Amino acid sequence: MSNLQFSPMTANEFALFWPTFQAIVAAQETYAIDPEIRQEEAFAFWCQTPLLSMAVKDEHDELLGSYYLKANAAGPGRHVCNCGYMVTPNARGKGVARAMCEHSQREALALGFKAMQFNAVVASNQVAVALWQRLGFEIVGTVPNAYRHASLGFVDTHVMYKALTAH
Repeated sequence: MSNLQFSPMTANEFALFWPTFQAIVAAQETYAIDPEIRQEEAFAFWCQTPLLSMAVKDEHDELLGSYYLKANAAGPGRHVCNCGYMVTPNARGKGVARAMCEHSQREALALGFKAMQFNAVVASNQVAVALWQRLGFEIVGTVPNAYRHASLGFVDTHVMYKALTAH
């Protein structure tokens, strides 16, 4: 998808994004977030706690997705970042997640991060696992039965990692 615009997510944009966030979390297929989370808590989690939270829009100013970027750990582990990505239903399968991941890597480098780590990629989310692998992430560990999937029961999660380098 071309002509994507990235900008810091505002409270008003998060309010528009909330139905997507809520549906993804409620599905209990990809994110280990309490499905009963309230909008204010979700806004704090997604937009206020991270270093960066971005809104992604098309050339018509339609919100297509969002990502956050934060340090994965504190102190001596602060050089590795962590991100989360969500795409609106009408934008899925159109390259938005790829564009967000690529953008987040550039932002991470600009912020001084040396690597990116995803702590719990649900193994049954094969589309995401394959995309992250195409983008250079490796599965560096698997945690057995770490996620309780709404329809599959207990499934594994992967820790995925990529060293960041300027291109």
